[in-house]
Amino acid sequence: MALLHPSSFDKIEKYRNMVHKPATASYTVFNVNGQTFFQIDTYGTKERVMPDKVSQSIQLDKNMAELLVKMLCYEFHLD
Repeated sequence: MALLHPSSFDKIEKYRNMVHKPATASYTVFNVNGQTFFQIDTYGTKERVMPDKVSQSIQLDKNMAELLVKMLCYEFHLD
């Protein structure tokens, strides 16, 4: 599980990129001590030993969500 934070989220250039296989995913929104978090969970593929087990979890707080929205709009040329 990982909570992303703007101070440790940097763009890097990679020279060997590939598109991954589609994955099943879900999201949840929850509050802790008055702070809202958005969590994305991905699940194992059918070929895995435990296919319905959560493989990765990514959490965003409001500050990180705002930064990510700005980055996505910039990178995908969205208005």
